[in-house]
Amino acid sequence: MTRPSSWLRRSLCMLFVLALGGGTAVAVADDAPRKAFRVCKDPNNLPFTDAGGQGFEDKIAALFAAQLGLPVETYTFPQRLGFVRNTLRFKLPGKDYPCDIVMGVPADFGQVLPTKPYYRSTYVLVFASGKGLDGVRSEADFLALPPEKLATLRIGVFDRSPGSAWLARHQLVDSGVPYRVMNANPDEVPGELIARDLASGAIDAAVMWGPIGSYAARQAKDAALRVVPLASDAGVKFDYAMSMGVRFGDKAWKQQIEALIDRNQGEIAAILQDYGVPLLAEPNAPPTASVEPPAATPLRQAAVTPAAR
Repeated sequence: MTRPSSWLRRSLCMLFVLALGGGTAVAVADDAPRKAFRVCKDPNNLPFTDAGGQGFEDKIAALFAAQLGLPVETYTFPQRLGFVRNTLRFKLPGKDYPCDIVMGVPADFGQVLPTKPYYRSTYVLVFASGKGLDGVRSEADFLALPPEKLATLRIGVFDRSPGSAWLARHQLVDSGVPYRVMNANPDEVPGELIARDLASGAIDAAVMWGPIGSYAARQAKDAALRVVPLASDAGVKFDYAMSMGVRFGDKAWKQQIEALIDRNQGEIAAILQDYGVPLLAEPNAPPTASVEPPAATPLRQAAVTPAAR
């Protein structure tokens, strides 16, 4: 690999269902001794996961597996339509489940048994330096730009995401440039696409899920990108708690994972910080000031929003 109390909440929950599996939840207990830490993941979904184990969810999985004395095994499927149905809940007659945990799901996602949250992040505004927005250090700075300046900006948003609601709330709908929240092509990399569009001037700013926006800024080669966290407001939910997900009925496994979360809070925070994930310590805590993207080695990335995870 949550939600507003209005139409936005309902639309995001529908996206979670579509992206992660759909269908009805089936309670299945698994009390057999574990021989491996078996992760359900997307092989091309940085900064979360990839085939080489270079995502931050991969690093946390490796940390937990080492403490349990288990090898990491993975079962991969693109995090598009039917992810949970085709991974965590996939079982052929006479066969075992191929994997036992999804390392990142919204904390109230109904298609898995979620653990306690292990981080909370927020959406961010991303824009290129040196293109007229260098004085913007916060969301308030951006919205305080002269109306005639705001009216000329092209702001990329993923369809049916909180970014769309934010544009509507601030009378900026005409400035929106839509991007698809999900794509059938698992090799398409939305974060890189937006970074290229920002560098080329095709858009002036973009609203993105924080872990993806910050990662895209770090990986950008063609322009220096700035990242400004966005705060939730009436009618616009930007911050979300993220958990891990196991099968319904597997309560002992859930408790074991939660004990690992509690035991490794410092290590988890360090891993998230290494990837530049914008972190909020408490629900509704104010986000930090703008983030300067440090240099990083080139990696690919592919998710869009927590809704698409």
